[in-house]
Order: sequence, then C-alpha cells, then structure tokens
Amino acid sequence: MIRCGPAPRELPRGEEIAPRYVVDGREYDVGSFMDRNVISGLLVIRHGKVVLERYGLGLGEQDRWSTMSTVKSMTAMLVGAAVHDGAIASIDDPLTRYLPALRNSVYEGVTLRHVMTMSSGVRWNEDYTDRNSDVNRYSKSLADKVPGGVLRLMSSLPRAAVPGSTFLYNSGDTYLLGAALAQAIGRPLADYMSEKVWKPAGMECDAFYTLESEGGQEIGGSRAGMVLRDFGRFGLFVLDDGVIDGARVLPEGWVAEAATPAFTLAAPPVVDITHYGFSWWLGRGVMAALGHAGQRIDIFRDEGLVVVTLGAFPQALYAPPTDHNRRNEVVAFTNAVRAT
Repeated sequence: MIRCGPAPRELPRGEEIAPRYVVDGREYDVGSFMDRNVISGLLVIRHGKVVLERYGLGLGEQDRWSTMSTVKSMTAMLVGAAVHDGAIASIDDPLTRYLPALRNSVYEGVTLRHVMTMSSGVRWNEDYTDRNSDVNRYSKSLADKVPGGVLRLMSSLPRAAVPGSTFLYNSGDTYLLGAALAQAIGRPLADYMSEKVWKPAGMECDAFYTLESEGGQEIGGSRAGMVLRDFGRFGLFVLDDGVIDGARVLPEGWVAEAATPAFTLAAPPVVDITHYGFSWWLGRGVMAALGHAGQRIDIFRDEGLVVVTLGAFPQALYAPPTDHNRRNEVVAFTNAVRAT
C-alpha cells in the first residue's frame, strides 16, 4: 500500500471551463465526450487550479481506478528519486547489477536506461489479442501468482536487436525496471513512493501496487490503483520539476531529460504522439503517460496544464466495426481544453 499523509493538500478551484470540440462535423460537449468515450474520470488542472472535474461509470471521488500502464511513467520518475538519493549511481548501470538472476541471459549488457526507453533489444510481442504472445504469457504468470515467474520468463527470451538501438514497447522491461529499483533502494516501491511523493505531495488517499505473487515483487509497469485527483497531483509533481515545497525530489533536469525524445516512433499509438522518452510518450508540447483502455495523463509543461482522462474503452473483440477511435477523440477534447 502506498500510504498518504494525515491531511491532503487541497487543490484550489478556478473558474470552470466548458470545452467543446468537433469530430466528423459534429460538435460535442463535456458530457457527450464522456458518454461517447466511456470515460470514468476527467480532471483538468491549469496553473495549479482545478478547472474541470467529472466522474462517470459509477466512479466516486474516493474510489481507486486502475493506472494500467500510466504507472510506467511514474516508475521512471521514482528512478529519478533514487538517482537523486544516490541509491542508483547512473541509469547507465547494467540491469544485472541490481537483478543478478538475469546474468547469463539476454539481459546481459542491457542498462536501466535501455529498459526505461523500451530499447532492451529483447524480442517481445505486446499483442493482447494473441493468446500466446509474450505479454499474455507475462500476464498469465502474474494471474497464476508464480513466484519469480516473470524473471524466468524474461530470462528465457531471445535477442532481436542491439540494446539501445531500437524502440520496442515491452511491459516486461518496465517490470524489470521496477524490480531493479526495489533492489537499489532496499525496500518496497510502495514505501519509497509514499516517502518521496505520496506524503509530501499531499495525496488524499492511499494507493496500491499489485504483486507478482503473494508477498512478491510489486509490479512497476501496470495494475496500480489510485484516485482521480491523485493522478492529477502526480501530474503537478512532474509539472513542478520534481520539487515539493521547495525540496527537490528528482535531480535537477530529470523531467526535461525524461521529456527529451530517445526514439522517434514509426507507428505512434495516438495521433498526437511522435516520440518516446524515459517511459513517457512525447508529442508537440506534451509528455503523456498512456495506459490500456483509455488511461492518460497529459502534462503541458509550457502551459502549466495537466489533463487526466480515465476510461474503459471497449476492446477489439467487443467493439463494433464502426466504432470510432477513442484515443484520438481524447486528443481532440484535450486540444479543445487547451484552447479554452
């Protein structure tokens, strides 16, 4: 459990905005945006003030919603805290320094930087619709709560490219990043996240990681849970350059480095995304944490703007053939927010 402090930091309220946007010649407002796109939570913070907050699908203010892969971006920020604390000397350290179980495997020669930028060079298939894909074998190990199962799976994979040369999205790599971070700091990720971010940033509710197995490793790349406003507070933490109440949590320049493109994307997952950095998706003016089924944290550093959208997008097997692209419609809505 990621423990919050005794009293949350209030988020001041600004004048509420009412953005409208147009898709395929039709105009939509906030309510229709949420209905059309199966949105459970919507939060807009501009210059530190909440200017829009909505809930749907039965989600309440104190209910935790799955981060899906947006927590990958949070894990990368926590790595920065460990660098600042000296627990990690360099992100160019070999992964095997922290995870000796990976020695003599495909991960020899792979660094923390490589797994943080999805460039380990390890062969990986992230196809959720393929029952035999690597990501589904990874998920099966987690579902079966096999102790050490993920490390054994990752160790068994072959190499597809030179480490650091090629971008390939790999949820298993971020699991390894989280496991290496836990070894570096010598304690659970939840305790470290609580100490470095959750308590000082004034989060209002406890959050949680899920575990690989009973009493096992926390999963640093997916399946965490937190309330909507705390997603937003994490966005503010990044927007404030990793400084809380004047105390630096992240190394100076870490956020800028995280937002510096490491790879240009040949097949961007969303219309506004062009590059990938330190586990953050990057586009013109935006650094974004993206998660399965519609989870997204957008941070516009030059605009002092954080936009959080949480959703339950229907998956391919259940969506009608005429279904619209909800990820791109979130972008259209967010662009309307920026213009409002």
